[in-house]
Amino acid sequence: MSTAKYFIAIVLPEPVQEIIEGVKQDLFKHHNLKGALRSPAHITLHRPFEWKEEKENHLLDTLKHFQPGPAFEIGIQNFGFFEPRVIYVDVLPNPELQFLHEKLVRYAKKELHLFNEAEDLRGFHPHVTVAFRDLKKPLFYMLRERFLNETLEGQFQCKNFSLLKLNVKWEVLHSFDI
Repeated sequence: MSTAKYFIAIVLPEPVQEIIEGVKQDLFKHHNLKGALRSPAHITLHRPFEWKEEKENHLLDTLKHFQPGPAFEIGIQNFGFFEPRVIYVDVLPNPELQFLHEKLVRYAKKELHLFNEAEDLRGFHPHVTVAFRDLKKPLFYMLRERFLNETLEGQFQCKNFSLLKLNVKWEVLHSFDI
């Protein structure tokens, strides 16, 4: 029985996706940072978990029955940091997004017995990562100075959420309409 890694996220639509990917490509080109290139620009709703691949259809069917509520607007603006290793695009405060996250975590716990999200004591801090795992401390502090002075803005209609699966990279396995 083989397991695979999955997570649930809002994958940013175009043209916002292209803007974020441009930032990630720039960080790769100038600093060889490629960790964030392993997934499309996204806002994580449920952190990665392992699931038996032969039960993947059950996972998909269960998520199809989740009723998240109506579509809503999400705004992104400028950059933020989790010291000393993460640079991200900040997601503007959003009660609908907070509600979607809480409802999905409860549903995943009850219907899929996924409990790892409850162990995350940091709480829900929606963001779009542009550099992390391979970002070393000295470069983090140098880039933080640069990104503190850069601006980035965008907004999009959140019309779906996605289940992503790790193959070589994280790929959208299925999207579910809101």
